[in-house]
Amino acid sequence: MSDPADLGFNQSLLERIPVHIRSKYLESQCLPHAALLIGRGHEVAHLSLQGEARPGQPLAQDAIFRIASMTKPITSVAFMQLVEEGKIALADPVHRIIPEWKNLGVFVSGGGNQPFVTRPTSQPMRMVDLLRHTSGLTYGFQERTPIDAAYRKHKLEAFAGPDLEEFVRILAGIPLQFDPGTSWNYSISTDILGAILQRVDNKPLDQIIADRVTGPLGMDDTHFQITESKLDRVPDCYVFHPTDKMKMYDPGATTAWGRPPSQLSGGGGMASTLADYHRFCRMLLNGGTLDGVRILGRKTLDLMISNHLPGGGDLTKHSKALFSEAENAGAGFGLGFATTIDSAATGVPGSNNDFYWGGMFSTAFFVDPVEDIIMIFMTQLMPSSTYPIRREIKTMLYAAVE
Repeated sequence: MSDPADLGFNQSLLERIPVHIRSKYLESQCLPHAALLIGRGHEVAHLSLQGEARPGQPLAQDAIFRIASMTKPITSVAFMQLVEEGKIALADPVHRIIPEWKNLGVFVSGGGNQPFVTRPTSQPMRMVDLLRHTSGLTYGFQERTPIDAAYRKHKLEAFAGPDLEEFVRILAGIPLQFDPGTSWNYSISTDILGAILQRVDNKPLDQIIADRVTGPLGMDDTHFQITESKLDRVPDCYVFHPTDKMKMYDPGATTAWGRPPSQLSGGGGMASTLADYHRFCRMLLNGGTLDGVRILGRKTLDLMISNHLPGGGDLTKHSKALFSEAENAGAGFGLGFATTIDSAATGVPGSNNDFYWGGMFSTAFFVDPVEDIIMIFMTQLMPSSTYPIRREIKTMLYAAVE
């Protein structure tokens, strides 16, 4: 911990944030616990831990949280290493690595008890489409279309679904929702990046992530499976209930993350800690390096945090998603995370070119390279759309910037 004043923060205003979290969310039993880290550069200006990880067990600094879609930036960084190595290009068609998908069509009609009717895509799905979620893929939980229903029928959900090779095979028989590169839809795209990583590196995804990202960064508590010796550090995880507020979803003592996952989900399968994810964010803020270890080139990272939505504009112009980890106004999308392209349109203080994402258990992070700020918030309640706590924290944080 450093003196917040030395880092350009008003300490008394920073201290309002955990008070707000406690009074609005913990004392009302809307959230079970909350961990918040605010940093500037490589230093920590604020760290607060509140609530109980399990009944009678205060939340500890080394708690291991299910980070869900905060896995996506990690997988995307590993994929961009392949690009730097010349093994793959953003413009490559996906069927170069997944030939089973060469004849994927776009949905016209059908589904349920009727066969799908499709038409050819106007252009092939490219690697960049997977990184920026313009692939035409979807998530089954969005429950809007016959394509979503087909995903649910085949139980394609992250973590508990089929292994990545079977995942790819099943998807070869399900149409795309739209022509690749024409719209944005939050989807399993990052899981497909994981399948491509496996085929190119010829190793299981968990080993690839450990070799390429988490190992070199010293993220020793970030894995797809939590080892038995660390299970006592896993908080209970809840799901929102309209009358009871919270219902148990995954008890920490018997967590599913303690067992080998049937699917190594590069889009949502990892668990991590505040300290580990802070190291990952510090690497991103520092132009791709940390403690003398280079993970990505500086210009590669610049490319990742740029807005890659077709034709520019924010998600209000491009999104077909029922749900995502970003609000649409003012938000562009880069190669692995959202990026702010119009801070005023977001209605929240911040900087253009900050980048961020979250996870379905209400975890979140952002990196602001303009102000040199990192924020990481951890709790365990799904879905992440239940409360506006992320917006509130960001607003209160920037009020404390001198």
